[in-house]
Amino acid sequence: MARSRKDGPRRKDGVWDPLKDNVADRQAAAGLPKTPQTESPSYRLAYVDEDFLCREELRPVRLQLELLKVEMALAERGIRSTVVLFGGARIPAPGQSAWAARNETQRKSLEAASVYYEEAQKFAALCGKYSAIYNHQEYVVVTGGGPGVMEAGNRGATEAGAPSIGLNIMLPHEQAPNRFVTPELSFNFHYFAIRKMHFMMRAKAVVVFPGGFGTLDEMFEALTLIQTRRMERVPLILFSESFWRGIINFEALAEFGTIAPDDVNLISFVETADQAWKIIADFYEH
Repeated sequence: MARSRKDGPRRKDGVWDPLKDNVADRQAAAGLPKTPQTESPSYRLAYVDEDFLCREELRPVRLQLELLKVEMALAERGIRSTVVLFGGARIPAPGQSAWAARNETQRKSLEAASVYYEEAQKFAALCGKYSAIYNHQEYVVVTGGGPGVMEAGNRGATEAGAPSIGLNIMLPHEQAPNRFVTPELSFNFHYFAIRKMHFMMRAKAVVVFPGGFGTLDEMFEALTLIQTRRMERVPLILFSESFWRGIINFEALAEFGTIAPDDVNLISFVETADQAWKIIADFYEH
């Protein structure tokens, strides 16, 4: 609570607020005398009681908190639009070993795929350079915050002097945020659903590199939202046509009738960062 001697109690946003500040009460509660009553869990202020907040009945509140925390942080930063970058956590940087390989075939494939790390890095740098025109409030790169292609995206933006967002999630592996995410824009999630919402809420383009189940899940989520018109059409760009056509037969879905023939046209295939940026630039007529 910011208090002016001349004008009394005002919040940081300038709104008059004569009520006692919750932060002050939290601090006061921490300094109460230690008695059986004050040390009982029932006496904790509800909003600082972690055990209470983690109860099963509080799931709706936790969902709302994960939605609000990131939304408020991005709004305060003035970020108006993003470019979403999905891709495999297991793809190494050029010259590095494939740490996730379980056999020689996987090792060769993953190390050859390091070209996509390089292209993701270049593409994110292009986004970062263009974002600078808008004071880094438009076309801000957002990744899942982890290693592999995600690291390459945050790295490319950082090397271009641009901030970038990392939307991490609690998993049993691969989940320390990479060192290139802007610290103030590094977020952690428990709920996949809320994380997915944040990927899409400001997206002006969705760019997908080769990856595994997580990448496929994220790609089809975005594609379904566009196909069903639950979100505006934005460029949905897949790097490496041979990879994607090798694992998904999009035309077969259209031929069978489970998607419309025109749905195939929602996807663009590219091989290089320059090709991907040109699609975005042409779409928005830059």
